[in-house]
Amino acid sequence: MNRYKKWLAASLLISAVSIAIVLGFTFDPETLEALRKIKTEYIIAAALLHVFSYIVWGFRTRTLCKALGYEIAPLKTIEIVISSVFAAGITPSSAGGEPLRVHMLHQNKIPLGRATAIVVGERLLDAFFIFASLPFALSIFGDMFSNYEFDAAFLTANTLVFIILAFFVYGVWKPEKVKLMTHRTVERLTPLFGKRTDAAISHLMEQADREIDHFHDSVLVFLSEGKKGLLWGVAYTFVFWVTEFSLLVLVLLGLSQHPSIPTVFAAQVLLAVIMIVPATPGASGVAELGAASIFSVFVNSSVLGITVIAWRALTYHLNLLAGGFMSLKVLKDMDVIKKLVGDPAEAPEIA
Repeated sequence: MNRYKKWLAASLLISAVSIAIVLGFTFDPETLEALRKIKTEYIIAAALLHVFSYIVWGFRTRTLCKALGYEIAPLKTIEIVISSVFAAGITPSSAGGEPLRVHMLHQNKIPLGRATAIVVGERLLDAFFIFASLPFALSIFGDMFSNYEFDAAFLTANTLVFIILAFFVYGVWKPEKVKLMTHRTVERLTPLFGKRTDAAISHLMEQADREIDHFHDSVLVFLSEGKKGLLWGVAYTFVFWVTEFSLLVLVLLGLSQHPSIPTVFAAQVLLAVIMIVPATPGASGVAELGAASIFSVFVNSSVLGITVIAWRALTYHLNLLAGGFMSLKVLKDMDVIKKLVGDPAEAPEIA
C-alpha cells in the first residue's frame, strides 16, 4: 500500500510541477483576460464527452467478450474499464491497468487465457489505430514545417511504423522466430550494461516471451472464432479515439480559439506516441511538457498553459477521480489493488 500511495503522490506532484513550469513560461496579462472570458459550457461538454468515452470503451470490452462466447452486462464492463484507468494512472508506463482488467474479467467467469486475449486485443486495436494514424499526423505537421529536418524525421517515422506493423504481422505468423530474434539482439546488447543487469534482463526477456505468446494466441483467437467481434472492436476503437481527440477541440473553443480539427487530432496522435514510452506514473511530466511543446504550434502562447491544464485535467485527473471512486465501489477491499497495482511483479501470471 505504501508503494501505491507513493506512486499516486509522485504522479500528482510531477504533474503539478510540470504544469507550473508551463504556466510560468506562458502566463501574461492576456491569460487573465482569457480566464475571465472562458466558456464553461464547452469545458463541461468536454468532461461529459470523456465520460462517454468510458461507455464506448466498456461496450468494446463487452463486444470482444461476446465474440469469444462470454456475456457480461454493459454496466459491469464499464465498471471494469473505469476501475482500470485509476490503476493505469498511478503506475509507471500505465502498466497496472491491464492486469487489473484481466483480473476483473476473470472474476466474471471468463477463463484467464481468454480474459488475457480480450485485454491484449484491446491494446493491439489501440496500437494499430495510433500507428496507422501516425503518417497522417506527420503529413499534417510536415505541411506546417516544410524543411529538410522535418522531412527526414517524417521519412524515419514512417519507416519505423512500417517496421513495427511488419513485426506485429510476423509475430502472428512466426512467434518463435520473433522470440529468437529478440533474444539474440538482447544477448549482443547485454555486455554494454554490465553483469549486474543480467538478472533484470533475464526477467525482462521472460516477460517479453510471455507478451509475444499472448499476442500470437490472442490474434489467432480473434481471427478465427472472434472475427465479427473484432470488426466491432475496430469500430468502437475508432469512435473511442475520435471522442478522446475531440476533448481538446472543445477546450479550445471554450477559450475562444478556433483550431483546425485535423491539426488538433494530428497533434494528439503524436502525443499519444510520445506517452507510450515514459516510465513515470501515468506519464506525468512528459504528458504536460510534451503537450505544451506540440500544442504551441496552433495555440496562442497566452492560453497555452490553460489549455494544457484543462486537457490534462480531463484526460488524466478525471481518470484518477472517477477510477478511484469506482475502484472503491467495485473492489471494496483495497488489498486487491495492492496486489495488482502496488507491485506489478506480484500480479497474477497471465497465461
